Amino acid sequence: MARPPLPLLLLALGLAAAAKSPYQQVLQHSRLRGRQHGPNVCAVQKLIGTNRKYFTNCKQWYQRKICGKSTVISYECCPGYEKVPGEKGCPAALPLSNIYETLGVVGSATTQLYSDRSNLRPEIEGPGSFTIFAPSNEAWASLSAETLDSLVSNVNIELLNALRYHMVDKRVLTDDLKHGTTLNSMYQNLPIQIHHYPNGIVTVNCARLLKADHHATNGVVHVIDKVIATTTNTIQQIIETEDSLETLRTAVAASDLNSLLESEGQYTLLAPTNEAFEKIPRETLNRILGDPEALRDLLNHHILKSAMCAEAIIAGLTMETLEGTTLDVGCSGEELTLNGKPIIANKDVLATNGVVHFVNELLIPDSAKTLFELAQESEVSKSTDLFRQAGLSSHLTGSERVTLLAPVNDVFKDGLPVIDSNMKNLLLNHIVRDQLSSKYLYHGQKLQTLGDKELRVFVYRNNLCIENACIAAHDKRGRFGTLFSVDKMLTPPTGSVMDVLKADHRFSTLVAAIQSAGLTENLNRPGTFTVFAPTNEAFRAMPQGELNKLMGNAKELANILKFHVADEILVSGAVNALVRLKSMQGDKLEVSMKNHVIHINKEPVAESDIMATNGVIYAVNSVLQPQASRPQERGDEPADPALEIFKQASALSKVSQRNPRLAPVYSRLLARMKENSGGF
Repeated sequence: MARPPLPLLLLALGLAAAAKSPYQQVLQHSRLRGRQHGPNVCAVQKLIGTNRKYFTNCKQWYQRKICGKSTVISYECCPGYEKVPGEKGCPAALPLSNIYETLGVVGSATTQLYSDRSNLRPEIEGPGSFTIFAPSNEAWASLSAETLDSLVSNVNIELLNALRYHMVDKRVLTDDLKHGTTLNSMYQNLPIQIHHYPNGIVTVNCARLLKADHHATNGVVHVIDKVIATTTNTIQQIIETEDSLETLRTAVAASDLNSLLESEGQYTLLAPTNEAFEKIPRETLNRILGDPEALRDLLNHHILKSAMCAEAIIAGLTMETLEGTTLDVGCSGEELTLNGKPIIANKDVLATNGVVHFVNELLIPDSAKTLFELAQESEVSKSTDLFRQAGLSSHLTGSERVTLLAPVNDVFKDGLPVIDSNMKNLLLNHIVRDQLSSKYLYHGQKLQTLGDKELRVFVYRNNLCIENACIAAHDKRGRFGTLFSVDKMLTPPTGSVMDVLKADHRFSTLVAAIQSAGLTENLNRPGTFTVFAPTNEAFRAMPQGELNKLMGNAKELANILKFHVADEILVSGAVNALVRLKSMQGDKLEVSMKNHVIHINKEPVAESDIMATNGVIYAVNSVLQPQASRPQERGDEPADPALEIFKQASALSKVSQRNPRLAPVYSRLLARMKENSGGF
């Protein structure tokens, strides 16, 4: 038979490797880490101070941690192999015998003993094809005395039934244990729930596989870390029968989630106990319980879209809730954590349609919170104090659809401003009508405030700003309002550029110059100007003769003033490293940020973001000087940069002068340079 081409062979091998289950991938990694100790040796991470062991993946290998706790690396025989005296590693495969004999070899001698006592032994010694999920010796020892007594006191019924529930009447290997599937047990065909997680953890009714795929002549043995019990209740039935979930039961009924929690599926319910509800301020709780939409969001925030057993969590991961948000699920030693807090009181209560973990704190999503609650938990808590002092709390706690532009706490590091009528009006202009989302804002959009001001939206490459204030954090969308954290207090515009300049005594000389140059109308009309406004001090710094000459030449004065104006709005929050603007005079202006100070053409700005209805003003203490004017371009000739190249060249190619096609262009360029510069 012809051998397949090498590329196809490699592809087939790659596909075979890719088809390996997560458990087999982790086991393979453990083999690689243990190979220096001999054949069939696996590296195992053991939690210090416990008997818990894990086959390791690459990330955990380098971190040397499980659930945030330190581990030690040990080396032992991989599943299915054993040591041979005098030889390195684990070169010998375990002897192949029936399931009963295999139980004694793989660390489940107690299961073997109970199989004998319950008369299960003849079945698992005889012919057939079975899979047994065998509890480890430690798993049996961890059962309560009461539970164990009830089993061993009636070995022919209770113990036999319990063992048969751990069995399946076919051979099932780890590659066959698919996530979210069920297997029919040999006890009344009751289902066993299988979860095979991406991190390589496999659970059976939330018991973790410790040693898997031990082959026997009549089946396969998997050792698990718990004695599993039958489950017949749905999540909804667990809620209805647990006294500690009485408040949750009432809330679920009020939100019509009963049918979901009774339906087929694989969910994780983070069930708030009565104690969790009692920790919430009564006013807040009553508001949520009385608001069907907020209540539904609250409960959906406690339901994960997939079943997550505690044993599968060996590091932090983010999980999506039915509400559409995410929760950080992690662990710290033996404790599970939610958003970094160890609030899970009882874990792995198994249901037919998922798993329930009892939590002793209520997880309130943003969508069920008021603006005031959102702000109090964010870096804008000082802003809420300011709004409260101004008597504006009702806008942050009611059912009004608004968006709050809340300055971050750093804005008030020198203390909160005094509340007076002007400050109250200013704060009203930080509350925008309608509940917005920043991702849907667009450049030039106009927003109406409760103070009857119109605010403009500016979208830049690196920032999103509303007037002079730029958004400093992701939105927080509450029940009725959205919170925008902004980097400074908003200063709504009060007039045109000319109105603002006239009202500020620092710019009296500039105002006179603008009027003299005939530019008043330009800066009064609607537009989008950025004006770098020289102060009186800037004009005084000029030599008197130069100043007199400038003021006496209207054309030159207009040229200089136009160099201080760009026809687009640039607020300081949009300046990162360097931004270039084209001035109305034609030359470029370079705006940069250095040590948190805006610079224009390397000159520091005295004050930024003086907002006007048709632009923004920066106060500068120097008069900016434009570069020498460049010749105008013509469409049939090379642009001005080409002239500069020709002027700087030490000599022109004689070949280009002789070329019939290039010679006319060269002649015209030479004539223009002589005209503008008097020759080279």
